[in-house]
Amino acid sequence: MSQLKQTEQHRDTGPAVNDIRSEAGSGSVGEVFLAFLKLGLTSFGGPVAHLGYFRAEFVQRRKWLDDKSFSDLIALCQFLPGPASSQVSIALGLGRAGWLGAFAAWVAFTLPSAIALILFASGVTHWAGLSQSGAVHGLKVVAVAVVAQAVWGMAKSLCPDRPRAGVAIGAALLVLAVPSAAGQIAAIAAGGVIGRWVSKVNHLPAATHRDYGVSKITGAVLLLVFVALLGILPVVAATSHSTVLSAISVFYKAGGLVFGGGHVVLPLLQAGVVPTGWVGNDAFLAGYGAAQAVPGPLFTFAAYLGAVMPSPLGGWGGGLILLAAIFLPAFLLVVGALPFWELLRQRDAVQRATAGVNAAVVGVLAAALYDPVWTSAIHMRSDFGLALAAFGLLVYGRVSPVIVVILSALAGWAMAI
Repeated sequence: MSQLKQTEQHRDTGPAVNDIRSEAGSGSVGEVFLAFLKLGLTSFGGPVAHLGYFRAEFVQRRKWLDDKSFSDLIALCQFLPGPASSQVSIALGLGRAGWLGAFAAWVAFTLPSAIALILFASGVTHWAGLSQSGAVHGLKVVAVAVVAQAVWGMAKSLCPDRPRAGVAIGAALLVLAVPSAAGQIAAIAAGGVIGRWVSKVNHLPAATHRDYGVSKITGAVLLLVFVALLGILPVVAATSHSTVLSAISVFYKAGGLVFGGGHVVLPLLQAGVVPTGWVGNDAFLAGYGAAQAVPGPLFTFAAYLGAVMPSPLGGWGGGLILLAAIFLPAFLLVVGALPFWELLRQRDAVQRATAGVNAAVVGVLAAALYDPVWTSAIHMRSDFGLALAAFGLLVYGRVSPVIVVILSALAGWAMAI
């Protein structure tokens, strides 16, 4: 996804000529909801594929905006932490039908996969034998291949030189030495500081940006709310001793600090829900494997975790609460940053720090590939063989992740007979 970001940011940045239909707020909420519901039901393949679907639907077919405005929006959402494809969907809905359009786009794009994962969580919760079955073990093994593929692809695009490769290796060592959310956040912060001084980026020329109907005052308020919640929620959760507030704090922090794509949310969530005993490692990895087989954003994995957590969370209520918690930062950030995008993109120091952060998240994800993903799933030669075969299908065979997940679950079931 970072390769796409770099490509889009270095395109011609001259003034855009927008179609008259692309004016902010020119459509209906129902139109936005139905358009994104179709994509929420059919958009397999991860965030880069989602952006391809969005371009085909909203630039080429519906002509809600032109290619320049769409590319500019992609660059912003990949610059921000959070799920890039979901942030693009929120901004597209905002530009088409205002605030309600932004909400409708998010709901329609997110809900199909969230419902599927909550149903899967219900099966894991109510049939104890399911979590120990060979098919679920196959889902845990395929998670190894999926994360390895993510590390492989991200390392090539985000660590193209020695300084950033060093940042990634240092981040991995720090996370392995301090296996907690604090270690992961420290690694990401250190990557930003180091990247500020060692990364090299090309200065971006000034550009004309599309108006999404959000004032700078409104944007500033939303960004302040984002920062305030990031600091206040952990304090409130600690003083109240509420499991619900503690979980909301963990998921909000994960949604607000994830750089580099949906897979990077894995270590942040694992450090938040497994050591506390809210979710077992086996159930965690099984759900992560299942999340590869549903359309829509990977962040809907939060709905599965909320559904398998013990009371007072659990079930549909827990799933939907934590789904909202992990996506709230994405909404606040993208809508808040839209009025300030030109100011942000023009600062070379910000660009260099972001490059360092992106390199650090490669290391964080590499550490997660070992623990908990590898250590929980690979116990014997046959497990390693299955993971290797799945990796080959994903990386070299370019087989759809949905098919690879299904084949791995079947293989796990067959090996357990």
